[in-house]
Amino acid sequence: MADELAPVAAFVMPGMMSSPPQELLGRLADRLGPKGYSADPADLAPWLTDWRGRYRGQAAALLSPASAEEVGAVVGLCAAAGVPLVPQGGNTSMVGGATPDSTGDALILSLRRMNAIRSLDREANLAVCEAGVVLETLHNAALAEGRRFPLSLAAKGSATIGGLVSTNAGGTQVLRFGTMRSLVQGVEAVLPDGSLFNGLSPLKKDNRGYNLTQLLIGAEGTLAIVTAASLKLVPAVGSRVVAWAGLASAADALRLLRHLEAAIGDVVESFELVPRTALDLVLAHVPGTRPPLAEPTPWNVLVEAVSPIAAASPEKPLYGALRSALELGIIQDVAIASSEAQAGELWRLRETISEAERQHGPAAKHDISVTVEQMPGFMTAAAMEVEERFPGTQVIAFGHLGDGNVHFNVAAPRGAGPDWVDGEGTEVSVLVHDLVTGAGGSISAEHGIGQMKLGELARLADPARLAAMRAIKHALDPAGIMNPGKLVPPADGPAGSLARERLNP
Repeated sequence: MADELAPVAAFVMPGMMSSPPQELLGRLADRLGPKGYSADPADLAPWLTDWRGRYRGQAAALLSPASAEEVGAVVGLCAAAGVPLVPQGGNTSMVGGATPDSTGDALILSLRRMNAIRSLDREANLAVCEAGVVLETLHNAALAEGRRFPLSLAAKGSATIGGLVSTNAGGTQVLRFGTMRSLVQGVEAVLPDGSLFNGLSPLKKDNRGYNLTQLLIGAEGTLAIVTAASLKLVPAVGSRVVAWAGLASAADALRLLRHLEAAIGDVVESFELVPRTALDLVLAHVPGTRPPLAEPTPWNVLVEAVSPIAAASPEKPLYGALRSALELGIIQDVAIASSEAQAGELWRLRETISEAERQHGPAAKHDISVTVEQMPGFMTAAAMEVEERFPGTQVIAFGHLGDGNVHFNVAAPRGAGPDWVDGEGTEVSVLVHDLVTGAGGSISAEHGIGQMKLGELARLADPARLAAMRAIKHALDPAGIMNPGKLVPPADGPAGSLARERLNP
């Protein structure tokens, strides 16, 4: 989880049960059996905290249904009793979105037992996966059929399909294929009353009113429990070329992106921006890494071009485009991987930035977006303002420039302890979010809101957006049992008022 703001107070709906009734727990235990129900503290412990250990909650039981029908039964029983549910997949949320609050009122609903790939059709380029399927498992199954699911991220070994759908996950291939919103063709989900919405059919055209599938994507489990999804597949990779280009400025990185788009089209699948500050941290803290270029440059871009098995290799087109970029002065130097091992080494320089940052010291971390054309200028101007307002800090902004999304992290002054994040780091985050909002951007590009950014969303979001979100939440989940205290700020609840008090003393 990004360390952007101190945790806000838990929000509990008025009238919600103070603790799950024993009668309900008994009925759930009978319905799910010993494999699907546990109140053993040892079984619950790993799921009561987020994966970075910043949030910790309580729950009376861990519910692990094995089918959509069992999920419906669980939700129906809990709805009748007014007991909230916190859905969990791989528990890899970056914003505390899958962690229960400290009251112990909620039950954890784990989808990990629902881990079947119901179908994988290579001709239709479609897979139907249950919510508990691990992303890497889908990758391997698709590859066995000469196909791939074109979304990947660092947590692929634990992140689940249900979680990826519910958070509208991104990753390093959004430039070409989009977020989960673009890859989901349909969903199956249990609504807050326990009824089953079957929207798995991958219809190209469907004008039957509101698009419930799209509504549930990115809803963070606050409107329904996603139990399965129909997912778009693409042909497997036939060949790829990975290059590392050195540049003088972030503006030149955008010039390079536009140059490549014009020269070779959409074979460019990844375009990752890495400043020298981030690269230096990796070289200092990650064993086995080495500089990719003979001389360091202020900015760098990792480029990957990919073609399917039946298509021509992108090697010559990318070489030609990079050569012309050198001649035009867009880039200063370039290294092109000559083997898969070298390609892996270049990717490692990008993928270990977060690891290197952790070893370097505390930082206030931000997952932000503005328009692609704005991003180079925004990064430069915002970094100058942050470092001027907070002497000793250092901005390290890196990531998905082609998507208009960077991880705008602010390293603490030298010698600062971990408590800096929840002290001055909070003030840093307020400034960063103000600058992003002022530029018409988003304070959450791909990590979601969860509980961590709830107060900031209440403070900064357009009133019309907040009103619509609250209206939708109330209409579908009037009892407020679906993942309470996440994503949707209460109109005048503890989270919102606490955020206003903390951020505007």
